[in-house]
Amino acid sequence: QVQLVESGGGLAQPGGSLRLSCVASGFTFSNSAMGWFRQAPGKEREFVAGISYSGFDRTYADSVKGRFTASRDNTRNTLYLQMNNLKIEDTALYHCAKGQGIFSSQRERDYDYWGQGTQVTVSS
Repeated sequence: QVQLVESGGGLAQPGGSLRLSCVASGFTFSNSAMGWFRQAPGKEREFVAGISYSGFDRTYADSVKGRFTASRDNTRNTLYLQMNNLKIEDTALYHCAKGQGIFSSQRERDYDYWGQGTQVTVSS
């Protein structure tokens, strides 16, 4: 069955960096677009970043553009999210998601499986 396991979250100071990882299994990782979403307490889940099956095409939410970078290693079935210049408003539970197709997307409906998430807390 499809499994997505995130790691790398933790506590960071404003302006700091974290790198999230998501190890995938149970499907052909190299044939699927992947994405990152986040949900802060009391808020709806929101799109963060998407990456195509090859890794060449990426799309980002405006709120993280220029600070976050999504990447993938298809030889390791692993998705990454490098987060730099973190802000307090980046505090959330971060989930990786498996795309239903090969192209990156910002729409939740284009993703069909989700990991349990890793907590990112940005605080001074």
